[in-house]
Amino acid sequence: MKLKKPKFWDYKKPNVVAYLLLPFSLVLLIFNFFKEFFKKKFIEENIQIKTICIGNIYIGGTGKTPLAKEIFQITKSLGKNPAFIKKYYDYVEDEISMLKKIGKTFISKKRKDSLQNLIKDEYDLAILDDGFQDLSINKNFNIICFNQKQWIGNGFLIPAGPLREKLSALKRADCILINGNKDTKIEDQIYKQNKTIKIFYSKYKPIDIGRFNKKKICAFAGIGNPTNFFRLLNEYNLNLVNTFSFPDHYTYSYSDIENIFKKFSDCTLLTTEKDYYRFQLNSFSKNFDIQYLKVKLEIEDKDNFIKLIKNNI
Repeated sequence: MKLKKPKFWDYKKPNVVAYLLLPFSLVLLIFNFFKEFFKKKFIEENIQIKTICIGNIYIGGTGKTPLAKEIFQITKSLGKNPAFIKKYYDYVEDEISMLKKIGKTFISKKRKDSLQNLIKDEYDLAILDDGFQDLSINKNFNIICFNQKQWIGNGFLIPAGPLREKLSALKRADCILINGNKDTKIEDQIYKQNKTIKIFYSKYKPIDIGRFNKKKICAFAGIGNPTNFFRLLNEYNLNLVNTFSFPDHYTYSYSDIENIFKKFSDCTLLTTEKDYYRFQLNSFSKNFDIQYLKVKLEIEDKDNFIKLIKNNI
């Protein structure tokens, strides 16, 4: 979904604007209720293939695609023949491009159609990048991603807050991956919803940050939480001169980038990998020298995480 996230979404407590928008959130709440109530009618017959769904309930910026890529590598090492499933929206072409560089990616407007094509091509494991709210597929294993910094924001549903579903949706999940530091308060809230769920933590580790150490950096990002990217650059003590935030899945124009270049011509223009792939879709991309930071998702207690995956595929 293309949007620039309102700041009040991530306040620890809802503000006046959030309460004013709450009646509109009730529409989503009612929709989710009836979808869950009638889910047996939505779910297709069990398909003879294992599925791992990597989803979220906080909209955007939780790290689903990097985790999908990591799970692809894990399951390959376990002897499986996995492929990705991604629902087609024009604004996720950047994520599709990233997945295609890793492995076979099936794309359609209905995930169940992609799943049938995946089976026909004799893959034996489907990795869904997003799709926790899609009840047309009976997933075997659901992993929900959060960022520790944002957690669930003000706790309200869209548009009063950043949530696609209430926290009680975690009853349908099997595993939680929190990007950030260990947080027992967050864990307590999760366990109140699902006592048997497994919780793991992860962090992004830059793998080529050394080449930017002695440069002046101007950073930009159009992702769910651009501040997380800028915070990462600061953690590694880069000379960050200025930053520019754009809406999630933003389509960059020539003037967007030209204006930044004119103001900071003596800086290296640095962005995220997702933004870089999205920018490359433009015909004018060759006119600008833009760098992106390569990062690796490091999962803490990875051996036990791999065992959990192995036991469910």
